[in-house]
Amino acid sequence: MRWKLTERAGPKVRRSSFDDMDRALDALESRGRELAESAPGDAVDVKYKRFEPQQQVVARLEVAGPERFMPRVRVGVDVRGDGSVEAYRGRVRREVVSGQGDESPYTALRRVLSQH
Repeated sequence: MRWKLTERAGPKVRRSSFDDMDRALDALESRGRELAESAPGDAVDVKYKRFEPQQQVVARLEVAGPERFMPRVRVGVDVRGDGSVEAYRGRVRREVVSGQGDESPYTALRRVLSQH
């Protein structure tokens, strides 16, 4: 049973695997915080449209559970151009995971996975 972490930041893709969910989520949180701190914060102009930093996804981190689970568990975070982080679950039909109270996106993912 291996949990897989996939990191997509720009054109680079990194994959890691972990023996348990907590280690995978720890790695996701650590890397997500690093990427959020180094987010560019610049708007991008493309011909007739301008994309503000909060509209850009500069990195996506996804944790996938062991394949023996049906359907396979998938959660992750999108790191935006302004350094904000948004948690989600699912892959094709991604659903935003909102924090409860002052809960961080990373804590919200742990809560969702503990309910699974």
